[in-house]
Amino acid sequence: MTETQNTTKIDLKEGDPAPDFQLDASGGRTVSLGALKGKPFVLYFYPKADTPGCTKEACGFSEALAQFEGAGLTVIGVSRDPVKKLDKFAEKYDLTFPLASDEAGSVTEAYGVWVEKSLYGKTYMGIDRTTFLIGADGKIARIWKKVKVPGHVEAVLDAAKAL
Repeated sequence: MTETQNTTKIDLKEGDPAPDFQLDASGGRTVSLGALKGKPFVLYFYPKADTPGCTKEACGFSEALAQFEGAGLTVIGVSRDPVKKLDKFAEKYDLTFPLASDEAGSVTEAYGVWVEKSLYGKTYMGIDRTTFLIGADGKIARIWKKVKVPGHVEAVLDAAKAL
């Protein structure tokens, strides 16, 4: 395993302040907690751009984007993919919201979504598909862990409208 394993398990809870971040994103953008101060937003973490589950999730958020924006929320997707790959993914599926690159891994670790996973008996480190709804006060309003894509965007949108 080439990546270092985070030995301190971070377990964020609803009501906790959202960990700070600043990341380069698709379309030459930068996203940061500071720039979103005073605004609610959705921060969702996904394992890998342009894979089946991640594509369904991104397209689901994209299809509901007008509703999120209508409720005053920004949507940001985060993976450890390089920006160049995120730009291709965004272009391929016409994804207009920012897809942020956490190649260094500091944000995925700060949010506790960089975890040991297992597939066919082999363990490896990867992103646990997780969504955070952050309130205008900068605190975590809701957390969805081990997300299953069907119905997820609707659940997040319902919670966002209730903020």
